[in-house]
Amino acid sequence: MEPSSNSAAESKSVNTTESISEITEKIVENPNKKTCAQKASNESNNISRFRWARRVSQGVFLALFFVLLCRTTFRGSFSANADSPPTDPLAVDAFLHIDPYATLLTFLSTWTVYRASAASLIVIVLTVVFGRIFCGWICPMGTINHILGWMLPSRKGKGARRIAANRTSAKRQRVKYYILFASLAAALAGSAIGGLFDPISLLIRGMGLSVMPSGQYVVGRFYDRTAHSGVGVFELIGDGVNYVFSHTVWQAQQFHYHGGWIIGILFIAVLFMNRIIPRFWCRVLCPLGALLGILSRFSLFGLQKREHKCTNCNLCLLHCQGADSPQGGVKWRQDECHMCLNCESGCPEKALKMRFLPSRSQTETKPDIERRTAVAATAAGLVAIPVLRTTGAFGPNFDADRIRPPGSIEERDFLERCIRCGACMKVCPNNALHPAMGVGGIEALWTPIVIPRIGYCEQSCVLCAQVCPTGAINRSADIEKTGVKAVTPVKIGTAFYNHGRCLPWAMQIPCIVCEEFCPTSPKAIWVEEVEVIKRDVTPTDGGGTPSWSTVKLQRPHVDPSLCVGCGACEKVCPVVDEPAIRVSSVGENRSKTNVILLRGKPNH
Repeated sequence: MEPSSNSAAESKSVNTTESISEITEKIVENPNKKTCAQKASNESNNISRFRWARRVSQGVFLALFFVLLCRTTFRGSFSANADSPPTDPLAVDAFLHIDPYATLLTFLSTWTVYRASAASLIVIVLTVVFGRIFCGWICPMGTINHILGWMLPSRKGKGARRIAANRTSAKRQRVKYYILFASLAAALAGSAIGGLFDPISLLIRGMGLSVMPSGQYVVGRFYDRTAHSGVGVFELIGDGVNYVFSHTVWQAQQFHYHGGWIIGILFIAVLFMNRIIPRFWCRVLCPLGALLGILSRFSLFGLQKREHKCTNCNLCLLHCQGADSPQGGVKWRQDECHMCLNCESGCPEKALKMRFLPSRSQTETKPDIERRTAVAATAAGLVAIPVLRTTGAFGPNFDADRIRPPGSIEERDFLERCIRCGACMKVCPNNALHPAMGVGGIEALWTPIVIPRIGYCEQSCVLCAQVCPTGAINRSADIEKTGVKAVTPVKIGTAFYNHGRCLPWAMQIPCIVCEEFCPTSPKAIWVEEVEVIKRDVTPTDGGGTPSWSTVKLQRPHVDPSLCVGCGACEKVCPVVDEPAIRVSSVGENRSKTNVILLRGKPNH
């Protein structure tokens, strides 16, 4: 039976008191006792310094993540005649560049390494030397789970229940390895869909596409209330809060993301699970942690147990972050350890020691997985992609609403690279990019698509290509996107009119808003001047004769050879429910088959 936390604490207190009294009594008899006590004190101080170093590291990297996430927002202005597109060299994609899981996914799916992703070698080297130090010292998602595990205490939050919750649970902790195997197998089959489970991508999506827009809405409501309060102090506070947030955290315009509520619910659910299982995401679901756990098998730094000193007080388990079995009588699980150093600092007998090249007699380096389940997970990943791609949402059956960002590579290659991080959607200045929900099938879930009715694609903007961490949106399209220097601009689709809803066509009402806002030069939308007969008076009593008059109209037309599919016309169309002009993906120049008119013999 386990001792309760109180009895363990009392035992610790008694042992400490006895050891101090013994040392005090025997200092005169043996001066070396004083030296031993000083060494023990120095060792304890060193451990404490390392723990504080870890906490500082966690805080610095978490703050850096949020600073970069807030910077992944354009707050400048665009010039229609700019010779070069705007740039923002610092963005949250820097964390994805050091993500070995994201790098491995795209490598297996494309057999290439995107130029910036080579930085992930730094984390791999750190893992081979120190173990899963990234999880315990760097990962912002891990730090948030660590903090919430402390802030959301439950019935398992103290004493013996906390110790029980921190014991290794092989059944639960195997899940992340199966997710890893399925994701890597899917990558081999040609899809980076495993990016849905990447912790950095999860954090960017959850914060950037749900939590931050929600916070922006709350601050906006607060600003509106204070601005109309009539109280000078409240108005000043509201102005100050709105100014600070709109210039540091988000842009002045309220953003809305299609399906963002689903992303937010899943994100909050993952965080709330810390109330049930401490550090739930890291222990159970994180495939990046599983990958680093496999790599940590070769680490030079690890835990060495001195079993003869262990009193089975289980204090080492009280604040264990990885549930890696630091207690006596069982083997330490090296693949699960986050290198938090809590076990070593919590041991009153100094029976645990983190060191280089430790003895492996009390260490289990291999992940604890069931071979059959691992094979089944791998097979599921391999089979899933062909099944998803033969259901009608992929291949020749093009989805009219699957409008990819400008510079996106061909759809098959796009799905091989996109890890669904959401950075492109976060940085889009016009709120044009949104996570796909059913558009393009399940495999395309949360990949970026343009929804012009919410926001149009800015003609001189290439920020989405600049923050894409895997090359799914090609940076070489910067010049082509703007159409400067006599280069043909990138075409992401084509606009079509619904004459039954267009005001000049269907109702003889003058309107040329779409033509005025068309950004191409020359304009892709041109108008035809016509004279039509219009009925001015409609009889209301069933009698009488209506009057007629002649009205001059400018009826709009689209030149498909000039239209780039930016969606500005659809965005500003005054028919508010369903616009009279809509953009379709047809004609996108990234595809040789999704065209309006075939030129020559198509390739099959």
